[in-house]
Amino acid sequence: MDDINPATGARIDTYETDTAADIEAALARAADAADDWRDRPIRERERHVAAAGDVLRENTQTYAELITAEMGKPITQARAEIEKCAAVCDHYATHASAYLQPDGHPSPAGADVQTVYEPLGPVLAVMPWNFPFWQVFRFAAPALAAGNVALLKHASNVPGCAEAIADVFEAAGLPAGVFQTLLVGADAVEDVIRDDRVRAATLTGSEPAGSAVAATAGETLKKTVLELGGSDPFVVLDDADVAAAAASGAWARTLNSGQSCIAAKRFIVHTDVYEAFRDAFVSEIDSLTVGDPTREETDVGPQASAAGLDTIHEQVRASVDAGATVVTGGQPSDREGAFYEPTVLTDVPAGCPADTEELFGPVAAVFEVPDEAAAIAKANATAFGLGASVWTADRDRGRRVARAMDAGCAYVNQPVTSDPRVPFGGIGRSGYGRELAGAGIRAFVNRKTLWVE
Repeated sequence: MDDINPATGARIDTYETDTAADIEAALARAADAADDWRDRPIRERERHVAAAGDVLRENTQTYAELITAEMGKPITQARAEIEKCAAVCDHYATHASAYLQPDGHPSPAGADVQTVYEPLGPVLAVMPWNFPFWQVFRFAAPALAAGNVALLKHASNVPGCAEAIADVFEAAGLPAGVFQTLLVGADAVEDVIRDDRVRAATLTGSEPAGSAVAATAGETLKKTVLELGGSDPFVVLDDADVAAAAASGAWARTLNSGQSCIAAKRFIVHTDVYEAFRDAFVSEIDSLTVGDPTREETDVGPQASAAGLDTIHEQVRASVDAGATVVTGGQPSDREGAFYEPTVLTDVPAGCPADTEELFGPVAAVFEVPDEAAAIAKANATAFGLGASVWTADRDRGRRVARAMDAGCAYVNQPVTSDPRVPFGGIGRSGYGRELAGAGIRAFVNRKTLWVE
């Protein structure tokens, strides 16, 4: 695996991929570790998860610099990612026991009937490059606390992050085999899922990758959780605080240089405030600092790869050819590296890429709608269903509109985000299952009915 810095195009390092023998050894270690780990008291497992959070905090700058080097995330955002990983460790170190307490049920006299939660065993996690630490830790912290063991197949362009994460858990004192990294390509995933020692799989990534994992797991009758793409609507109603919505919208569209599944992508604006929002939004986008992701003042860094840069530009060009208007941006940046100009498109016609596809880069599509009903209809005119947000001065109205939008999570007067305290996931082409909070730790457990007379 060649590890390439997308900001410069320079090779960082080269990693040897694991052989078939390496994979077999890892699977054997996972199977050997599973029974011992599940039998350890949950308080002990919580302490190890807490220790992982401590390791992250002690090495925040080192891990942040690794993220920035491998996939180009601006350094301030990379540090925030590490801090969020530590927070999810804290959360499950504190709440895992409560989340996994048995549930009682009505039962006949003299009987005690409960649902108890028991770990499944080795779980394969297929993770993406865009949040190379967070995506792993939001799976691993609850899964490990619940008593599962983890095998990580990370994206091939962040091998350094993959190995660093394994080092975090080793430094946190986890026994050998409880968390392992497999440095393999996508072609190795099917065989790992089919292995009888692997009991479940989770994937965050593209629709094709999710479909492939789900198909293999379905054939082998194994549990899966999938978090796939999104084309999140950002609805601005006629009574919204336009300035606040524009500022939040610019942040939500360009976080991680636009490479986020839950980024606001389709801005759906009531006609009464359309021009004011458009102008304020474009001003916010134009004020962003694009450049070297290692610099503190940088807001937008490179796309994570040259291929990603080509894809987003092809989507913009196809949308413009179909009739969309470029208000700002619209081109790769005239600089070394995989940089794309923050872009705003208006007059976006139905059926073009900016209307129907996920734009995984700093490109916003802005739509004008005549009323609330049209805004809801436009928000739901997508195969995706990850996140949605609505902006209004009326909280009850916001709640009503949010409830009407097809999404796994909906926010009123706040950009979509993920938080360890609340469940996270999507519907439709955005996947299924939930991560985080109690739903996340119960994702990979056997909900066993225990009936005692």
